[in-house]
Amino acid sequence: MDYVYGPGRNHLFVPGPVNIPEQVIRAMNRNNEDYRSPAVPALTKTLLEDVKKIFKTASGTPFLIPTTGTGAWESALTNTLSPGDRIVTFLIGQFSLLWIDQQQRLNFNVDVVESEWGQGANLEILASKIAEDREHTIKAICIVHNETATGVTNNLATVRKILDHYQHPALFLVDGVSSICALDFRMDEWGIDVALTGSQKALSLPTGMGIVCASAKALRATKTAKSVRVFFDWNDYLKFYKLGTYWPYTPSIQLLYGLRAALDLIFEEGLDNVIARHARLGQATRLAVQAWGLKNCTQKEEWYSDTVTAVVVPSNIDSSEIVRRAWKRYNLSLGLGLNKVAGKVFRIGHLGHLNELQLLGCLAGVEMVLKDVGYPVKLGSGVAAASAYLQNSTPYIPSRI
Repeated sequence: MDYVYGPGRNHLFVPGPVNIPEQVIRAMNRNNEDYRSPAVPALTKTLLEDVKKIFKTASGTPFLIPTTGTGAWESALTNTLSPGDRIVTFLIGQFSLLWIDQQQRLNFNVDVVESEWGQGANLEILASKIAEDREHTIKAICIVHNETATGVTNNLATVRKILDHYQHPALFLVDGVSSICALDFRMDEWGIDVALTGSQKALSLPTGMGIVCASAKALRATKTAKSVRVFFDWNDYLKFYKLGTYWPYTPSIQLLYGLRAALDLIFEEGLDNVIARHARLGQATRLAVQAWGLKNCTQKEEWYSDTVTAVVVPSNIDSSEIVRRAWKRYNLSLGLGLNKVAGKVFRIGHLGHLNELQLLGCLAGVEMVLKDVGYPVKLGSGVAAASAYLQNSTPYIPSRI
């Protein structure tokens, strides 16, 4: 029973947590098990091999940690760095801000490159800092791949090119919470040292599992990193990996089975097809926004996100009222504007277990809400623009050809 009942289903279009596939729900609908029995290590072994595929790495070492993305952040930092180490990091929105706060509270020397919200990371400033750092005082570059507060996606390949051009040994740490399994992500090709994601985003699981993948270089850094770590210590995991039991503490059995089902669905569709589907949904949403006469918070096309669109509303409208009314009247969940863009934008999440018709239902709901709050939208305009694009770009479902 819902805590606050509404007829039909809730239309969940926040940029995480996202819709959970029925196959995943059924896979998790099971009793507890003894995680020391042969069954759970056998399951874990297959999961560790298969999660490497979503990072596109052959050589990375993954860790399945019972935590959120915030815990995965801390795991990435404390296993590879020491207090006082200089980090270059980018402030472009609420989630990069929160990661910076964590970096500062962990007593790193945090060199913040700030951009206007709606812009991507300023990689020209990064290049100048790397060029000037001939003594290699910069120990890590930390960047959020996809900033969900503003709908901005950063160019990770360019970060790697900068580091390689100046032959700089800094570690490359990436928050891929709202990008991995939805956007193009290439850990090995882009030389990423630590990448992380959360179960509740594009993997379409409940919240509660942080997935971290470390390069060989990152694992070597653990030998000299002096940050205090206990729960998040990778070395505890590695010890149990060698024993073949895999778990230094009790895992969530249900989430492990859910992860198995989620990965199976992604591989059945094909990871590249999943990424292409997100690209279609992102473009369709942006076309709808344009048809409504509204603006995208993201200031340049090169930064557009295919997992979330932040929509700027006119100054006479409070975007929070759009989100409230959508939920109260239409059982539609949209994302609030956060911090600097609170009241100025609402966010449409289009990631995870989602198809074209589900998105069109959301866009129809948004149009009705816009009409409700006094914005002169032509009903059907955004839906028509998105439909025309999707009708021409949506392929046949591979398994049904």
